[in-house]
Amino acid sequence: MAASSSNDRLDDAYDDAVDDALDDALDDAFDEKFEAMFNSFVKQNEEKMKKKKRAYIEREREKGHLRLWNDYFSDDATYPPHIFRRRFRMTKDLFMRIVTRLADEVPYFQQRRNATGRLGLSPLQKCTAAIRMMAYGTAADAVDEYLRLGATTALLCLEHFTEGIISLFGDEYLRRPTADDLQRLLNIGEQRGFPGMIGSIDCMHWEWKNCPTAWRGQYTRGSGKPTIVLKAVASQDLWICTRFLDLQVH
Repeated sequence: MAASSSNDRLDDAYDDAVDDALDDALDDAFDEKFEAMFNSFVKQNEEKMKKKKRAYIEREREKGHLRLWNDYFSDDATYPPHIFRRRFRMTKDLFMRIVTRLADEVPYFQQRRNATGRLGLSPLQKCTAAIRMMAYGTAADAVDEYLRLGATTALLCLEHFTEGIISLFGDEYLRRPTADDLQRLLNIGEQRGFPGMIGSIDCMHWEWKNCPTAWRGQYTRGSGKPTIVLKAVASQDLWICTRFLDLQVH
């Protein structure tokens, strides 16, 4: 009887030792696995943070302004007025009038110094970026190499430029024509052999990216993509120009 009791105690001690060893092994395995997963998670987050961090590029914006000035605005500019007219879609006098008004009355186009005393982008650089993007329909970063400004800044230039033009020149150039204006246009049309014509009309198809699915068939032509028609009526000198969208079924 005593021997049997002693054997039971040994079995219990053995079982306890096995259970303790198993628990320790499981704890060690869990800790190891958890630490590996935690380190992997931290590493992934660090990599994402590094990817999101914007790298600063020293574009030397002063050189961009100097080259632009020497090419088009200095007394002995590289390119003559007719090339300026073709590339900027307006005369130099008109462009400078716009730049001067924007620089005087729109804070965004006023050249300032930063905390280190370095001048920011000039009004010429900002306005040229906006004009080039509109004139050529280029991407925002297409003007980076010549004007030395990034895509985000170029888009801001375009946004503030259009808002400034509407604010400063809207009452004069974006108003509805008066009776005298229409009569002048009729006289010009008659002189050019088109009596009774106020302006000429043109149109283009513009892809409707967010066209509702239920409407796609009504606005799809041979290209297979839904489009809307942008129409414009303009005088011979673009003094009067109205635009409207045609949403009729093609």
